[in-house]
Amino acid sequence: MATIFTKIINGEIPCHKIAENDSHIAFLDINPIAEGHTLVVPKKEIDYVFDLPDELLGETMLFSKKVAAGLDKALNPIRTGVIVEGLEVPHAHIHLVPIYKESQEVSLKRKVDVSEDRMSELATLISKAVEI
Repeated sequence: MATIFTKIINGEIPCHKIAENDSHIAFLDINPIAEGHTLVVPKKEIDYVFDLPDELLGETMLFSKKVAAGLDKALNPIRTGVIVEGLEVPHAHIHLVPIYKESQEVSLKRKVDVSEDRMSELATLISKAVEI
């Protein structure tokens, strides 16, 4: 059965898309831990990030780097953090989390409220800043 990420990739479920190419998609997390929290997902459905073929793993990191640069440009955090936990959805993915202050707790258990309107604003702002 297709994962929720595959359904997003196939357009069956809407998302706040940030960037996309032939092999990857980036979109805002619907349960963000910070404003701008973005998921980078390879389109090939593989459960464990370390099971990705070497070339795809490298491409995933390079795509993530470009998306993180867009987050940095658009939102001006101190930096963008990376989480690769891989337990929420059985489809390899990378969390890019803008860090706005040194004391910010960066945990996937910590959620912040971001309105649907603000999510749309963030997606537009970030996507304009990403250079794929």
